[in-house]
Amino acid sequence: MLFWLEHGGFVKPGESGPFVDGGKRIALDGELPVNTAGGNLSESYMQGWLHVVEGVRQLRGESGPRQVADARTCLVTGRGMTLQTASCLILGASS
Repeated sequence: MLFWLEHGGFVKPGESGPFVDGGKRIALDGELPVNTAGGNLSESYMQGWLHVVEGVRQLRGESGPRQVADARTCLVTGRGMTLQTASCLILGASS
């Protein structure tokens, strides 16, 4: 996650650690909610495909108690099984 915060341009290189310190900024009601379904430790089986499902649910407003208010854009990231590849997908809600 720290890698993507920096490489996605959310924070400058080296600033991701302080940005997430304490967890409030990346919490469900924080300024940049991340891993709304629990991330790799909770719901990433199927090699990360469920991250895409969670992103779509967030944009459709179908995430129940973990719904991000007014979700309009979602960045879904993943890595290959050998950790030699990385990917990202930007999802947007339709108007």
